Amino acid sequence: MTGQRERNERLLEAGLALSSELSLPVILQRIVELAADLTGARYGALGVLHPDGSTITEFITTGVTEAERAAIGHIPAGRGILGVLIDDATPLRLREIAEDPRSVGFPPNHPPMRSFLGAPVSARGRVFGNLYLTEKQDAEAFTDQDERALVMLAGQAGVAIENARLYEEARDRARRLEAVREIATAILAGINPDQVLGLVARHARELVGADLATLAVPAGPGELVVGAADGLHAAELAGTVFPIEGSVSGEVIRTGKTVVLADVAGEERVGQPALRAGGIGPALFAPLAVRGTVLGTLLVANATGGRPFRAGAVQLTETFAEQAAVAVEHARLQQELDRLAVLEDRERIAKELHDGVIQALFAVGLGLQGSTMLARDPELQRRIGGAVEELDRVIADLRNYIFGLRPGILADRQLDQALHRLGEELEHRAGVVTVVEVDPQAAAALAEVAAEVVQLAREGLSNVSRHAQATTCRISLYEEGATVVLEVDDGRGFDPTNVRPGGQGLGNLQERALAIGGRVELDSHPGEGTRVRVELPRPSPPGH
Repeated sequence: MTGQRERNERLLEAGLALSSELSLPVILQRIVELAADLTGARYGALGVLHPDGSTITEFITTGVTEAERAAIGHIPAGRGILGVLIDDATPLRLREIAEDPRSVGFPPNHPPMRSFLGAPVSARGRVFGNLYLTEKQDAEAFTDQDERALVMLAGQAGVAIENARLYEEARDRARRLEAVREIATAILAGINPDQVLGLVARHARELVGADLATLAVPAGPGELVVGAADGLHAAELAGTVFPIEGSVSGEVIRTGKTVVLADVAGEERVGQPALRAGGIGPALFAPLAVRGTVLGTLLVANATGGRPFRAGAVQLTETFAEQAAVAVEHARLQQELDRLAVLEDRERIAKELHDGVIQALFAVGLGLQGSTMLARDPELQRRIGGAVEELDRVIADLRNYIFGLRPGILADRQLDQALHRLGEELEHRAGVVTVVEVDPQAAAALAEVAAEVVQLAREGLSNVSRHAQATTCRISLYEEGATVVLEVDDGRGFDPTNVRPGGQGLGNLQERALAIGGRVELDSHPGEGTRVRVELPRPSPPGH
């Protein structure tokens, strides 16, 4: 009776000790130690189960040193005697483990174990995990009293675990809301979207206590970029571009489901920059999704040998990713609204220039042309004619500026149509018969720099009309090997050495071509013709 009374007192003390603690990791370790002490076991363990109850995700031990655990290797998967409790959540007591036909033996470097006692731990109506005790120290096997004591302790442990989980959920919710509040405040303050991504990465890492957090967002067709990184390897990972295909992020984007990796050492999807960086152990990838559309992925990871992510951490990361995705999308939309506001302002300026300034200059030019007819002094006629030519040049330049202010012009008109329109404008303005020949494939290849190509063609035509005194002209766009060539030819030609000093047309051509990786060749001979040839690199296909 004295022994039973002492055991009951120890159970009562154990219940009080567990109820006074709110840290779940501390409680789990304390449960294992109390169970071993209460039953006289040399070794004890608590196997925490996956939410679906199929496998062990955490293995908390007592009686085994860190060196011994490292020598054993990976935590048990939940087969053999351990799997019996997973399949049938009822207490199990064995005198000799090896004699049970369900035993599958022990891995190398595992301490010898004979007697066994196990019991399930339930929390919130489901089995949270199982307590495993081995090697009764003062007897050959565990007793009925040991089993009853363990079952009672498991009941107390379930209550303590539930309380700790509720506390953790409340604490995590408060921290998560504070993180989202800070991100939302930053967005409303108008900070750069890249800084928003940085805030999300930092808060994600801090929320789950991870060593690394990164955000991968679209960078182009078939590609992602690490838009932000915080923690381990952050400096080398930030800004890294990688293909969607063959990466863990690609799988998350395709399926919209979180991927949890216990250890990335054997991971085959090495396209992921964080996996290539090395030194990464446990990792989880959560989708950044808004209204069913996955915008990117959030990765949190620990260093090699670090603790795996518990189910609570996975759920916390997923919930934060959902809320952070809304913030990221809001920041992107805000940036788009700002861009549209700028475009609207530029459109307004372009309209005022076209409808006001250019018409006024045309009127001045017409007036000067009329004055030329009245003037009798040849020198005065020459000077007025020069002024009219200068006005034409200014008008042409203004048209260039207006086109630059209205990049959206190509949204409704393909590149080939825009080049044809340039030819029509030259015919109408200067009376030059213009032929436009455009290879559709070449035009499609330059779609991303279409506005710059049209500006190059306009600059070339401006030189033709200003210097060549041509009556015919040809605009050509075609592919030549790995390049796309834009040519402007006239049938008359001029001497480039006689171009008016201070003119910027040819210089502008060179600068515009260089800005998009191209080069310009000018070949002109009076009476034979002029050719402005612009060679542009053909963009690589998406994903290359």
